[in-house]
Amino acid sequence: MRGLLLCCLAALATSQNLRYDISLDPKKTYEYKYEGEVKFGLGKTNLAESGVRITCKATITGASPQQFLLQVSELAFAEYNGFEGKDDFVPSPKVTKRLTSELAQPFMFMYTKGHVSDIRASAKVSTTVVNIIRGILSFFQLTVKTTQNIYELKEIGIHGNCESNYAIEENEETKDWIITKVVDVTNCKEKAAMNRGMATAKADQLSKERGESVFSNMKYNYTIKPTPEGGLITTAHGFEEQHFSAFNVKGGSFKMEAMKDLVLLSVNDTHRARTYGPMEIKGNIVYKFEDVNINIPMMMQNLDNPVPKAMELIKRLSEANTGHVDNATTEDSMKLYHLMRVIPYEGLENMWKQLAENPKYRRWFLDSVVEAADVRVLNFMETRFKANDLTPFEAMHTILMAFHHLQVTPNLIEMAKVFLKLPFSKSNTYLWHTVALSYGSLVNKYCVYYVPCLVTAAQPLMDMATEALRSGNKEEMLLALKALGNAGHPGSMKTIMRFIPGVAVTPVDLPLWVQTEAVQAMRLMSTRDPHGVQDVTLTIFLQKHVPSEVRMHAFKILLRTKPSMALVSTVTARLLEETDLQVASFAYSYLHDLASSRTPDNHFLSIASSLAVKILAPRFGRLSYFCSKAKHADWFDDRWLTGVTSELFMLRNASNIIPSELVSSEKIHIIGRIIELLELGIRADGLKELFGDSIPGFKGDFSMSDLMAIYRVLQRWERLDNNKPVISVYSRITGQEWFFADLSKDTLRNIINAFSRAAGKSSPLWALMESLQRGISWDYTRAFLVLEARYFEATSLGLPVEISKYYNTITACNFKAKVTVNPPLTESIAQLLNSETTVETDGYAGSTKDFWVFYGTNTKFFQSGSELKIKRPLAVPWKLSAKINMPEKKFELDFPPSKEEIELLSIRSDLYAASRNIEEPDAGKMTPMMSPSDVPSPDVLKPYIWHPTSKMCYEYNMYGVGFCMEYDLKRQYYHEEYPLYYFLGCSSMAFRIIPAQTTKAVEKIHFELDVGPSKHPMSAIQLLETVRRLSKEATQQTDLSSDSSERDRDRNHTILLEDSTTKAVFNIKAFAICENQKAEGYDAVMYHTPEANIKNAQLIVSQVEGNTNWKMCVDTSLDAKAKAHITWGDNCQAYDMSMEAAATYVNGSKPELKAKVKWSRISEYMTELGKRIERYVPGVALLYGFSQKNERNPEKEVSASVLAGWTDSIDVEIKLPEKNCRAQMGARCLMYHCGQTTAAKTSILSLLPDCCQFPNYQFVRACY
Repeated sequence: MRGLLLCCLAALATSQNLRYDISLDPKKTYEYKYEGEVKFGLGKTNLAESGVRITCKATITGASPQQFLLQVSELAFAEYNGFEGKDDFVPSPKVTKRLTSELAQPFMFMYTKGHVSDIRASAKVSTTVVNIIRGILSFFQLTVKTTQNIYELKEIGIHGNCESNYAIEENEETKDWIITKVVDVTNCKEKAAMNRGMATAKADQLSKERGESVFSNMKYNYTIKPTPEGGLITTAHGFEEQHFSAFNVKGGSFKMEAMKDLVLLSVNDTHRARTYGPMEIKGNIVYKFEDVNINIPMMMQNLDNPVPKAMELIKRLSEANTGHVDNATTEDSMKLYHLMRVIPYEGLENMWKQLAENPKYRRWFLDSVVEAADVRVLNFMETRFKANDLTPFEAMHTILMAFHHLQVTPNLIEMAKVFLKLPFSKSNTYLWHTVALSYGSLVNKYCVYYVPCLVTAAQPLMDMATEALRSGNKEEMLLALKALGNAGHPGSMKTIMRFIPGVAVTPVDLPLWVQTEAVQAMRLMSTRDPHGVQDVTLTIFLQKHVPSEVRMHAFKILLRTKPSMALVSTVTARLLEETDLQVASFAYSYLHDLASSRTPDNHFLSIASSLAVKILAPRFGRLSYFCSKAKHADWFDDRWLTGVTSELFMLRNASNIIPSELVSSEKIHIIGRIIELLELGIRADGLKELFGDSIPGFKGDFSMSDLMAIYRVLQRWERLDNNKPVISVYSRITGQEWFFADLSKDTLRNIINAFSRAAGKSSPLWALMESLQRGISWDYTRAFLVLEARYFEATSLGLPVEISKYYNTITACNFKAKVTVNPPLTESIAQLLNSETTVETDGYAGSTKDFWVFYGTNTKFFQSGSELKIKRPLAVPWKLSAKINMPEKKFELDFPPSKEEIELLSIRSDLYAASRNIEEPDAGKMTPMMSPSDVPSPDVLKPYIWHPTSKMCYEYNMYGVGFCMEYDLKRQYYHEEYPLYYFLGCSSMAFRIIPAQTTKAVEKIHFELDVGPSKHPMSAIQLLETVRRLSKEATQQTDLSSDSSERDRDRNHTILLEDSTTKAVFNIKAFAICENQKAEGYDAVMYHTPEANIKNAQLIVSQVEGNTNWKMCVDTSLDAKAKAHITWGDNCQAYDMSMEAAATYVNGSKPELKAKVKWSRISEYMTELGKRIERYVPGVALLYGFSQKNERNPEKEVSASVLAGWTDSIDVEIKLPEKNCRAQMGARCLMYHCGQTTAAKTSILSLLPDCCQFPNYQFVRACY
């Protein structure tokens, strides 16, 4: 009894000493079995997946109270590529051996209260292997609270510093604790993640509120055994899931599933201490990224001894892509870029010395050396600039690409400053522009990745701007401001303000184009310092003495900052007092369109703008289109998380008739980012002053007299200001300005002189013609990695998950040309106007674009994931002879017939499960995602199969040529995967030219255009009489339903045709020329009656072949009505159709546009086509809100009318033979010049009153 009592007391004492908080005993050795695997695919059993598995034994031994050694043994690595249930993991002994050589090294780590820190390893161990160790040790990163069962906290783990949620349960039998830990990886604020290649794509946080394109979560399950020393992990399971879509993950996604298990095998006392060599600190438990530039995800190749491999690739690619693009080798250019990223600087210099003398090799080397993307390429380019051994064009292109691809760091920014000081940079105007603008772009990229961004990065550009202002060098001012605009550094704000009236501390007299450029230089600061930009731009906008163009630019930049409702209200109140209609019109039109914006970034601005428009509409709602305007249109779809924005800005001032500036920009919204795709701008500073506030003799109907009035003004170009550009243009890509140019008065003079009749042998055109007569050839090939956008994130296994997009293009163009002039040129280039010129040429123009999307894990040892490949070749070969006879105004073109099939354009794409490893780089496995069999396993959900295929060919046997279009699309999807399933499968489309069978051997295909005065034969006169007779008959039929005034006009038209002399305007021939035989083909002649008071013309198309008499005759007239009468068939008498359109009044005030098509005889094919359209129209009409009613209308007639009302709406009616469709919809308003001739005033655009005044012009409002 006493013994039993002692046992109970001992047990009680022991239980009271048991602990659950996680710890390791430094006097013991723990042996665990570890297994981790990851798979990538779509999570469907009938679709291919790829993955890897790592298993090993992990032994943990104490080295000190808080230091422990981890030893990995019995490692095994296996790869998976195939279909679930059919394929399994396949061991890879070679990769296992490679990993074992590093993992066999001991690893040391600090472990305190369940937290791992201070990981150490041999210097020889790579970051990839240390990360795998982090994956094992992440099981031991566990915070156990003994006083709470459910709690959440922020803790450091392999994914970063993230929120973790814990739940604890106790096993009543074993007293073990079951702990569940969930890590919110998606919303982790300090995530182990990295972006590359998206510096110019602005993040859109509001887009993420509508959906995510990447979603991740991690769950751990632990069994903790209590011991006197602390809680002991006996088993642990981790499950991580990530969903990725190029769109919204709600509409289907690629999936990553990572699982890992840890099982305790034994715990033993440590009898002797383990020995280990010198170690270095590798960091804490958070995943560390290695040099990601070296690991390109779509390939594996041995990178040892890269210089000869790169040399061989350059030579092979240049030879294979000479004269055309070899589609079979284009993907090898990525291998070349891969090698260039590991070649040392000395190797690059050696390659240059060996390849520079060969033009083809030299070009390929310069295109690929920029992919070094670090200090090596800067050193290489600095050497080239100092040696002056690049042409200006080579230097421009290479420095532009080098800065674009550079992986910027603070040290590289300092190195890049040297290019702003090198004399060679300023040896060419456009090279200097490129260097300055590219450096500005580099600063912008630096400020994206390094926050805060030191102002020293932008200091050289600020100094350039200050010096240009001091010296009065306007060209340098412009360049410095554009470069500062590219940089977008908030620290340059004060420098920029010195150039802007209204905010400059010391006002200076600067040209308008410098002032507007200074305002535009703040465009990228609008996201980095929105409040600072708002203060400056609002101050500019509210000052009425500032030029209108400057204020409008300030307003545009102000709205880029996404101002608050209060700020928009302030602007609205001031606009009500605005007296400058140009500024008011610009601001109102911009707010009006933004009010209907649907993109996430404009969500709050759209609301504020809609309220502002309601206040401003009564005052500014009817301003003329001859006032400044800002047009904005966009589209966004939440399912796709994708949208587009298009903007057009037209800036004017009250004293000039033509706009001073036009700007067009396009943006793409995709996966939570905004890419400013392209912006084009043109300023007409000198030109607008040449035209002034009016054009003498200009009526506004753009007739020949109007064109002559414009020409007479342009002839006064000598009056232009010598110090002001005539026209300036610029271009921005992804928000970065890369090119701008000014057309000065001197340049314009040189161009005019070169093309003038007086230009002699000193003209550059004379030298060009001499070269062409001797014969010239040109061969150009350019490889360009357009896009490399990569996103990396850690997984719980210590392997990276990567989402990458690559877009590479190879473009080739080559031609040979020789010109013969008869009679030969002797004195002046103007002799070409009295000569016959023959051009013989052949060549090729084409490009192949390769696009990849990779989602998977990518390390220097292995790759595994889902890979989308798209290839789009375009090829246009040619061989032709052209003859231009200027005295006779005749142009001839001859092509040889097609002898073989030519693929002009094709697109091929497929989705693969990809696996590769470094030990067998050429044995990678690419399994199409879709199973070869369409029959799924019986125990899985059956997918939908969509497999349209078609081949359509049309042959022109007369010419011996045909065209084919074919496609083969295959998709396997589930309903919940919209819109992702558009890309889940294979696609193949092609457009080809093919040879066609002919009855006669075609020697050549001949085209001829004759615009000279010609006499038409008697047969043509007789045919014209037939056309007139048929038109007269059609007029008589129209009389039955026309009023008296319309009948009079129609009869007048017929009388004019009968009484007038008809002239041939032009003659077009398309013939197949057969040797010693009569040509066959088509002959088209257009006739015009100049004596008629109405605009009319006749077109006769005749088929020239054997005994056929097929013709098509078209008789058109343009007066109060636009009419066309078409007959075709045997001598233009088999089939008949008429069309007319007119603008009229309804009730004397409401404008109406009517159109009608009627026929008496048409072909069976057109009848069937018409029936198809008739069946199709009602469904589409219903879709767009049309009401429908069955009515008996004329059997052979279709008509439509659009009636404009005063309530901003239009009534639309469509009449089919058996149905009427009607709808009322909103209208948009136009302004139009109301000073037309009496006849032109019947136009719908000149019917309404409500005119506003403009210098020397009057405009009216019209709705459509």
